[in-house]
Amino acid sequence: MNDTKFILNDVLNIERYANLPGFESASPDMIDAILTEGAKFVEGVLFPLNQVGDEEGCTRHDDGSVTTPTGFKEAYEQYREAGWGTLGAPEEYGGQGMPHILSMAFEEYMASSNMAFAMYPGLTHGATSAILVKGSEEQKQTYCPKMISGEWTGTMNLTEPHCGTDLGLIRTKAEPNADGSFAITGTKIFISSGEHDMAENVIHLVLAKTPDAPDSVKGISLFIVPKFLVNEDGSLGERNQLSCGSIEQKMGIHGNSTCVMNFDGATGYMVGEENKGLAAMFIMMNIARLGVGQQGLGIAEVAYQNAVHYAGDRRQGRALDGAKDKDEKADTLFVHPDVRRMLMDAKAFTEGFRSLCLWGALQADLIQKAQTEEERQNADDILSLLTPVIKGYGTDKGYEVATNAQQVYGGHGYVSEWGMEQYVRDARITMIYEGTNGVQAMDLVGRKLAQNGGRAIQAFFKVVDDECAEARKNDKLADFGERLEKANGELKAATMWFMQNGMANPNHVGAGAHHYMHILGIVALGLQWLNMAEAAHKLLDAGTDNPKFYESKLVTARYFAERFMPDAGALRRKIEAGGDAIMELEPEMFAVA
Repeated sequence: MNDTKFILNDVLNIERYANLPGFESASPDMIDAILTEGAKFVEGVLFPLNQVGDEEGCTRHDDGSVTTPTGFKEAYEQYREAGWGTLGAPEEYGGQGMPHILSMAFEEYMASSNMAFAMYPGLTHGATSAILVKGSEEQKQTYCPKMISGEWTGTMNLTEPHCGTDLGLIRTKAEPNADGSFAITGTKIFISSGEHDMAENVIHLVLAKTPDAPDSVKGISLFIVPKFLVNEDGSLGERNQLSCGSIEQKMGIHGNSTCVMNFDGATGYMVGEENKGLAAMFIMMNIARLGVGQQGLGIAEVAYQNAVHYAGDRRQGRALDGAKDKDEKADTLFVHPDVRRMLMDAKAFTEGFRSLCLWGALQADLIQKAQTEEERQNADDILSLLTPVIKGYGTDKGYEVATNAQQVYGGHGYVSEWGMEQYVRDARITMIYEGTNGVQAMDLVGRKLAQNGGRAIQAFFKVVDDECAEARKNDKLADFGERLEKANGELKAATMWFMQNGMANPNHVGAGAHHYMHILGIVALGLQWLNMAEAAHKLLDAGTDNPKFYESKLVTARYFAERFMPDAGALRRKIEAGGDAIMELEPEMFAVA
């Protein structure tokens, strides 16, 4: 909570946006009250169910219904009654109209406490957003109020057994009915929260093709397909022709019902224009990608907290420079530099990435609420550029933090009773769903860099350059600013190399995409650490009753500069190696003994 409040109030200073809709209520006192109650809810209600959900999983019954783990239904009822799902939703549909940045902060807490549970309302938020943007007024009035209240939940139905990322291959059909609805027939897999017992209705958003649609991504339409049809007066009608065929047997997130969904002529209603469904689905996917990045942060944070606690309790060996606790037979794990390396890596990532996620959420608010078109466009450019980075780099590093936290436990981290291996298993999916991290990297270099003549990356460069220029004027920040400027220079050089070599051989771009995503991630976190260091210096200079909190920020910022930023140069050199060696071997040569 202290870290979240520091970022919101002192780093991002969101009070300066008090003149914008929704922000007028986001005072420091209101932020404190929301985060305090949110922390109580996740600690007291959701976290005790985390291991329960992992051990029990979800159960599918012969009639196709699904029961969630013990306590999940009751916890969801408390979530709904407290109105947590309404926090950032528009007031005209029953929301509180608060800034998205506050709901993003609470979503991190949920992901830390119980990621599998958090996915149920998380998918609902994405589905609601798509309907709000692309749906008709009737669809908005019919579905959004009850999805925002939590009475109904929502899903995304994209993937099929034969197609994942390549959505042009989908086979699910949408046949028009006489009344203007459609009969949806097909099978979708990997559908998170597809069927469960926590809400009275599930609103599926389904990609399908109409009879004469082009056989490509240009022929995809989006449909609302409710579990129960909705009568004109808003009450629930008959059960739709859809069912959960099975629950996927997964590595982690056992508490979430990841379903195979069968649609057998189910009644569906087109959202937006025919053959324009992919654009509508991307509204959900982009929101979901930011949410998945937040999951990477949430798991990293809780794994780190556990590792810090264990390192303070566990005694093994002596410090290299002599015993620290001479009255004990061994020192704590904190005396060992390699344990500290893993903990400092985690601290530098989680605190920096939290700031990046909240800065990204602020851009989402400014896209809708900023006073000028220029401000709205700039925010849109920055968030569009950073979305694949938040999802891809954030979950790569989040998983790394989880495995290192497990490593701190040694053998105890590998056995189930300590809970660390669950965090590793749960974190692994974040690198896969909502577009694998390789897809995120290709989205970044293949689409986002070139969009609008490179406007977004140039806007980002300007933000970093301006902050570094200001840092050089401050003796306390000059060294960090110089290091960040150098890392940003590596990013600029990598960008230029793509421009010069990508057209001649697109595989050069594909081979370097992952590395580029990580350089941009390093620079983006470096920007956050520069801003956090500046805020920490100001608060220390002004006097504070919690100096150690801000002093730790300055040490961690220095650690990030010394240990993370140099990787930008190595990654640039990997990019400049090109794609020839990656692409040279024939497929059969990979198996040559």
